[in-house]
Amino acid sequence: MNRQQLIQQIKEKKSFLCVGLDVELSKLPQHLPQNTQGILQFNKAIIDATRNLCVAYKPNLAFYEALGLEGWEVFYQTVQYIGDQHLVIADAKRGDIGNTSRMYAEAFFQKMNCDAITVAPYMGEDSIKPFLGFKDKWVILLALTSNPGSADFQQCLLKEEGITLYEKVLQTANKWGSPNDTMYVVGATHPDLFTTIRKWAPDHFLLVPGVGAQGGDLEAVCRNGMNKEVGLLINASRSIIYASNGVDFAEKATQEAKKMQESMERMLLAWNG
Repeated sequence: MNRQQLIQQIKEKKSFLCVGLDVELSKLPQHLPQNTQGILQFNKAIIDATRNLCVAYKPNLAFYEALGLEGWEVFYQTVQYIGDQHLVIADAKRGDIGNTSRMYAEAFFQKMNCDAITVAPYMGEDSIKPFLGFKDKWVILLALTSNPGSADFQQCLLKEEGITLYEKVLQTANKWGSPNDTMYVVGATHPDLFTTIRKWAPDHFLLVPGVGAQGGDLEAVCRNGMNKEVGLLINASRSIIYASNGVDFAEKATQEAKKMQESMERMLLAWNG
């Protein structure tokens, strides 16, 4: 999915919601099979329940890798079930030397048919370049993550340059790709810093985790982070997929996703106004 197709989806659905598919066996509703086939059934039900309310899905690879070979099969089948009308983000947080990165890129873009992959940028340009150049594919670089530990390194001040490490990442990575093939992860738990983020990356899409179960403020993120083409993908995982652990889990997922979509629609109306 390219940039214009993504923007068109946002306009049509009046939504910039990304649903995270971080599914654990221990949290499956009891009426589903308590195995990998149960996870696949769960994913399909969540996807069917939210298709019209979101523009992206983000399966977190850790939850599938932990299940071994069968988990990889569920991941692949989930991506195929989503189809090509949504941006599919492999939340893999890869990042290694160049030839290894090239293998990761081929795996997720060519074999798994994902549209985007999250990547850690801290090994530098040669670890990122192999992910770029694939037609209509995206590299999503970790910039300022939502977890408390982001303060350990990402927010450290580089005294000689007068900027923080996450700002240095943005400044440098902007030279590697463009707003047509590169996004950044910025946590909703840092709403006041979105203004600074936009100084460095005014045109890029930002993938924003932390709204929902982590307590991020959607309105503050939109106020400080929207750009002329919206430029935000707000991820919600647990608050949607685990809205219920009963037979009504899909129905409750629809309700939670609808609440977020309606909030986003209001933000879009205010933004356009």
